[in-house]
Amino acid sequence: MKISVVGTGYVGLVTGTCLAETGNQVTCVDIDERKVNMLQGGRITIYEPGLEKLFERNLKEERLQFTTSLADGIRDAEIVFLALPTPPGEDGSADLKYILGVAEDIGKLLQDYKVIIDKSTVPVGTAEKVHAAIARNYKGEFDVVSNPEFLREGVAVDDFMKPDRIVIGTTSERAQKLLTDLYAPYVRQGNPILFMDERSAELTKYAANSFLATKISFMNEVAQLCERLGADVDMVRKGIGSDERIGKRFLFPGIGYGGSCFPKDVKALVHSANEVDYDFQILSAVMEVNERQKQHLVQKIKDYYSGSIAGKHFALWGLAFKPNTDDIREAPALEIIDALVENGAVITAYDPEAMKNVKTLIGDKIRFAESQYECLEGADALIIATEWNEFRTPDFDKITSALKEMVVFDGRNLFDVAAMQEKGFYYESIGRPTVSKYVSQ
Repeated sequence: MKISVVGTGYVGLVTGTCLAETGNQVTCVDIDERKVNMLQGGRITIYEPGLEKLFERNLKEERLQFTTSLADGIRDAEIVFLALPTPPGEDGSADLKYILGVAEDIGKLLQDYKVIIDKSTVPVGTAEKVHAAIARNYKGEFDVVSNPEFLREGVAVDDFMKPDRIVIGTTSERAQKLLTDLYAPYVRQGNPILFMDERSAELTKYAANSFLATKISFMNEVAQLCERLGADVDMVRKGIGSDERIGKRFLFPGIGYGGSCFPKDVKALVHSANEVDYDFQILSAVMEVNERQKQHLVQKIKDYYSGSIAGKHFALWGLAFKPNTDDIREAPALEIIDALVENGAVITAYDPEAMKNVKTLIGDKIRFAESQYECLEGADALIIATEWNEFRTPDFDKITSALKEMVVFDGRNLFDVAAMQEKGFYYESIGRPTVSKYVSQ
């Protein structure tokens, strides 16, 4: 099929590349001339494991093309994906100006039937607004479909190529037939394509992300209780996760969720509820817990130093909101940095992929190291904010020799408590016993 993807951000680039991988002819459109030039030249603009190889192959085979011209991009397309930003307003509402602006332009350009797909995460009722925007300028046949993405950063290629399910909101039989054919290569193992009305599809995306955010905040509350009652959250997590009604995933406590989806989508769903005079109390609590949890590790650090961290030098491992991405949107590490620097601390940070983005955002507010061990040199303590695999089994002798004191504040529970006790560290984690001194065996 001939496909157009409007927007080459995270969702758009993954979507376009993965659609090209199954033989479709894909043209990606973006107004950012610099970005388009980079992509045309074979330089990928985001970090996502496995994507670069597919990108290079499909660019070489000329199944994947890039342009700044919307007219050229959609002219021959049967299906047009809208993968545009929907930034949150102060009240949590999703800003639809980019999507509706492009919809207006598409209406001026359409000459024949096309399926226009909302791939971005959008509020309930957006498909109707997009349809109206196009119809103001085009009186022929077209369909607007809601097809929300469920891509997890770090495993997005696998998520697209082998989806758990594909959700499609449309009542058009013509659009259903086209999209059934389009997605057939991705569901050969029998995972479902779920057809429903547009509003249900739009709500499904918000409900899914909000439920997962709720699980995370619930476990962070359990971790807080464990610390106060002397229980171990790892044991509790295993105990409840083995119940198939609950499941094992999204039960790891930490320093709060971040990224481009969970914070924005929870706020947007609460806003949508408020618009119809419904008080979504659970999600209000989820947001409150998450904001509090981002400061929990900072409080542990302050408590250890009797309330004063002025002049203290901390090594910080991890800046991205999660491993296997360079995305720092709503990253808990950034709030930790702000709180520590505001209290007079000095920070040297290391992250395998996200340092460039943080440098662009905050400049010389902190120092940056070339390696995880260089980061430790002369620091009073180590703070862990992102659970990159390379941090899980470090050289503890190097850590010991580089740090002024054997002190670790672990916001991701990477290390075994008993092992850290045996090695002689002071070790604080989330929802687990604090290791305060070495105990001989």
